[in-house]
Amino acid sequence: MENLIKKHAKSFYWASFFLSKPVFDKCSSLYNFCRTLDDIVDDDKKLEIKKENFFKFKKNFINKVNDNPITKEMWSIIDREGISKQVVMDLFDGVEMDLEEKVNIKSKKELLIYSYRVAGTVGLMMSKILKVNNREALKGAIDLGIAMQLTNIARDVCEDKARNRQYVKHEFSSIKEIIYESQIFYDKSFRSIGSIPIKSRFSVIVARRVYRKIGDNILKQKNIENYNKAGKIYVPVYEKIIQTFLSFFDFIKLLFIKELSYENHANHTILEKEININEKI
Repeated sequence: MENLIKKHAKSFYWASFFLSKPVFDKCSSLYNFCRTLDDIVDDDKKLEIKKENFFKFKKNFINKVNDNPITKEMWSIIDREGISKQVVMDLFDGVEMDLEEKVNIKSKKELLIYSYRVAGTVGLMMSKILKVNNREALKGAIDLGIAMQLTNIARDVCEDKARNRQYVKHEFSSIKEIIYESQIFYDKSFRSIGSIPIKSRFSVIVARRVYRKIGDNILKQKNIENYNKAGKIYVPVYEKIIQTFLSFFDFIKLLFIKELSYENHANHTILEKEININEKI
């Protein structure tokens, strides 16, 4: 089966070099599942066909129809790692939000709920694969997923506009605002990484640093004209090397963090108007 993480997720693939092969294989299977869902809704087919394909995939997943290796591997991970089926259903709900003729996120609450569903859930599932059990740390995993999704949204404004989706206004001030918002989630998530078993910890530190750098490179565009001309903004290899080197200092710093009391109350209060975070972890 094709390894989609290598083909589509360059930053994650870079960080995955620091995972053991068994853990990488599980993370890769999770990514393949998420990417398959994304590809269904991002396809150029008519909306009715995309909806049909989406609900067929969802039904087959729920009914454990294992003729699709991606679904079969996902169920294997769910069963072995103790992932809540409800968290996976939250992911489906998030992806389904994009199955509209026009998507228009109008408030911070809607944005955070969407980001939790399509990415916070993935952070939570990834943590289960990495054997994280600390409940406070699992909140951090959700927040790191949300941070990365906000980075994606800030990077893909032009691409999303072409698909008739607006998660943030096509204005540089709005794009900057969402990057600053993502930085809060990146900062809040840092201490929780110390609860990841040491053999997998460095990979997450690298992924967090490299992905956050995408936001920094967006800010360097300075105005909407430069942003529009820049195309897909990414982190070049030399910057990935720098961020990987700096990750060693993060790794050492986390060795001295003994207690974790997670605090992102303002944003979690907004989320909990619709999402019961404690129930998910």
